[in-house]
Amino acid sequence: MPTEAQILDALREVIDPELGYNIVDLGLIYGLALDGGTLKVTMTMTTRGCPAQDYIQDGVFRRAIQLDGVDDVDIELVWDPPWSPQKMSAVAKALFGIEDSAQP
Repeated sequence: MPTEAQILDALREVIDPELGYNIVDLGLIYGLALDGGTLKVTMTMTTRGCPAQDYIQDGVFRRAIQLDGVDDVDIELVWDPPWSPQKMSAVAKALFGIEDSAQP
């Protein structure tokens, strides 16, 4: 079974086409749970109605299903808590010129 770190590393290969950066460091992944061979991914988008939503979710599924021990991927799209740039990793914030504060 893959570890959470291995799953996150794999999902870093999924790029938001509008921002040109990976969804993990953008802060779009809210949670991971591996139960047997099913990986549940709880995630969000930067905005409701994101035109890249299907593309990104398809990328998550396609990349996660390639991991050894993952037989199925269940993606739950949530809007609460809402995404904000403060959810980005420090590296992503620096790249996009966003001040890194303790506020989520």
